[in-house]
Amino acid sequence: QVQLVESGGGLVQAGDSRRLSCAASGLSFSMYTMAWFRQAPGKEREFVAGIAWSSGGTSYADSVKGRFTVSRDNTKNTVYLQMGSLKPEDTAVYHCAARGGRLISSAAAAYEYWGQGTQVTVSS
Repeated sequence: QVQLVESGGGLVQAGDSRRLSCAASGLSFSMYTMAWFRQAPGKEREFVAGIAWSSGGTSYADSVKGRFTVSRDNTKNTVYLQMGSLKPEDTAVYHCAARGGRLISSAAAAYEYWGQGTQVTVSS
């Protein structure tokens, strides 16, 4: 059974940094491309960042480029999202997702497995 478990969310102030983690089990982690999505109240789920299965190639939404960094540790079956210069508009539930293959997609429908999410709230 595949499980993705996010952690690291919480209440932070604007300008702060925070690191999210997503621990994966039940899949061959190194063979999966991983991504972070977020969903704010009343809004659709949106792509934040992705990291390819082997090359470590990355992709970011324009709204977080230069502020967020995605990384992975295949020895720990974990993907990370380092968030910096946080803004109130970054407030959302952050989900990690996994898809087989090497291509990063910004479409939520392309991902097979999802975590339950972790809440990040940025106060001004």
